[in-house]
Amino acid sequence: MYYNNKLANSTNKPKTTWSILKTITNNKKNFNNILMMEIDGKITTHHQTIAEKFNNYYVSVADNITNSNPINNIVGDLNKINPLNYLYSAFKQSFTNIKKKNTTTDEIEKIIKELKCKKSCGYDKITTKSLKVSSLFIVSPLTHICNRMLSTGTFLDRLKFSEIKPIYKKGDKTLISNYRPISLLPIFSKIFEKITYKRLYYHLTSKSILVKEQFASGVIIQLK
Repeated sequence: MYYNNKLANSTNKPKTTWSILKTITNNKKNFNNILMMEIDGKITTHHQTIAEKFNNYYVSVADNITNSNPINNIVGDLNKINPLNYLYSAFKQSFTNIKKKNTTTDEIEKIIKELKCKKSCGYDKITTKSLKVSSLFIVSPLTHICNRMLSTGTFLDRLKFSEIKPIYKKGDKTLISNYRPISLLPIFSKIFEKITYKRLYYHLTSKSILVKEQFASGVIIQLK
């Protein structure tokens, strides 16, 4: 009955379903302590070498997928396509410029309260719980920083740094290809992302650039 009510009241049923399944099966994500890995046909335990190999592998995955995609034979090199040209051709009329409304301490306090408490953290080692406990003391300077980023259109480089954790999937644990990456960003980047998302979403819906369609499985947002 508990899980039925939880699913019925959920606004994101697919995500809630997976959460319930993981709880029932006790299938929790655990970061792996990788002690050895096969590199160039040899087993190594050198942590720096393993880390560099993981980094090179994950960096090359996207390029390999792009290069093997048949669509490249039709549209040419995707890296040379200007995204603005696509937008200009997709929209037949221009839209008003977005107004970047300043944030407030109340808005940031609300965002922090709505963040889920997780043990995971980015490279700065600041967890959600730490942020919630200290929010009273940092919300004012945080508001100033966010407003500066909004006014200058700048996303701080330090907020882009992510810590990559390889998670074992299946098969031989010494093969890098049997691990998937989890990217852990600083919690402060999520706050600014939510601030930006609210303003962007409001602009797109208020100017009728987005169309919301209601389906049984949820809400789908589409460009007009």
